[in-house]
Amino acid sequence: MDKATLDDPKGLIFEAYRIDGITKAECRSIFLDWALSLGADRDTHGAMRALLEIHGSDPTHPMSEVLAEGLHTIATPRRRGGWRSRARD
Repeated sequence: MDKATLDDPKGLIFEAYRIDGITKAECRSIFLDWALSLGADRDTHGAMRALLEIHGSDPTHPMSEVLAEGLHTIATPRRRGGWRSRARD
């Protein structure tokens, strides 16, 4: 299996599943790095679902837990506030 894929460009999730004794806190840090490395045009939820299908056979693995939590808590980013949202005189 190639560790770098469209859903995991740096192979971070692939490697996280192979680290013995990895903690949930470490998985969260890896997840953040993964999310930042994913292109802005990519469907984050779709990528998380695909990665869980590929790697998440053990639902008690800390990375499986982090990915599953991400599916339920991450919202699609939207621009809020700032000068563009205010009415002009």
